[in-house]
Amino acid sequence: MPAVETLAFEVIHTSKKSRARVCKIHTPHGVIDTPNFVAVGTNGTLKAVDNSIVNEIGLQLMFCNTYHLMLQPGTEVVKNAGGLHKFINRPYPIITDSGGFQVFSLAYGGVANELKGRGTKKTDGSVLKITEEGVVFRSYRDGSKVFLTPESSVLAQKDLGADIIIPFDELPPYHIAKDKLVESLHRTHRWEKRSLDTHLENPRGQAMYAVVHGGIDRELREISINYLKDLPFDGFAIGGSVGKNKQEMFELLSYTTENLPKDRPNHLLGIGDLPSIDFSIPLGIDTFDSSYPTKAARHGILFTENGPLNITKAIYAKDYSPFSEDFSFAYLHHLFKANEITGMTLATIHNLKYMVRLMERYRERILNNDL
Repeated sequence: MPAVETLAFEVIHTSKKSRARVCKIHTPHGVIDTPNFVAVGTNGTLKAVDNSIVNEIGLQLMFCNTYHLMLQPGTEVVKNAGGLHKFINRPYPIITDSGGFQVFSLAYGGVANELKGRGTKKTDGSVLKITEEGVVFRSYRDGSKVFLTPESSVLAQKDLGADIIIPFDELPPYHIAKDKLVESLHRTHRWEKRSLDTHLENPRGQAMYAVVHGGIDRELREISINYLKDLPFDGFAIGGSVGKNKQEMFELLSYTTENLPKDRPNHLLGIGDLPSIDFSIPLGIDTFDSSYPTKAARHGILFTENGPLNITKAIYAKDYSPFSEDFSFAYLHHLFKANEITGMTLATIHNLKYMVRLMERYRERILNNDL
């Protein structure tokens, strides 16, 4: 398929053993083969690794955070630099979020807290007011008040110029009363429609994924899917609280993915640890974003075929076998013990390469109907 001006979706093969599928998402900046892992570059970079190296590794899709880029350096700066691709030296596809996740996670805690059963109370005073129009929050950088609306979120993502953008949504905590969850869901749907309308006024070759909400309530998830699938979104992202533990999450994802339209790509927001990926790919999920592989690397955790390996352990101090083509385990152990940033860089490169190879193997297994 030739280069496209906006997103085009192609299903290559669906497994005969499960709902797992191999697809191609065509974007103006290249093809995303699915299923695929999406690394998180919060500020336009993966921590400890520059984008020229990321490009060489073959990471097909990178996730950048609108909230953080709005506050520093400002989306106008990025726009004047020619957009996010030119600003960060990435010629390949980029996805940005709406900023809503960061705003609400500052108030209630992130996905990790949700899965651990936390998130019942606000963690700080950053979110000052939630209204039908949007959210007033306090900048973590200088304390100034910022008003984020569906319209301003989309316009910020227009400045950034990502290939895939996300509508503004509310992220209620796991522990929320049913009536408040219903109220939040319908407000999020109104926000998403306003986001879509703003996007369609000037698409600029960008695609927009709807965000399916409803917490762990199956009925509300179905309501969300039925509402969003009739709107001209280019794909779907699974958002909101997905459970207080892995089992609850897996049950919800199984139900949700079964009801998503099959003619558009889907994405699991903020979850991409290895067990979750392994469970979710047979459900038909196409892409996953997570900071886990790069965060683990910065703590000395290397991904291997035999499970995670902690390079900071003393047993690696004199292990001269190669962990890569150029360096030994002993050398990497030394770098971590000496608190050298290079150690984090080499470990991050290792884990990213592992994720790229892992996803290639998943695609091969699906094509062979082995998964």
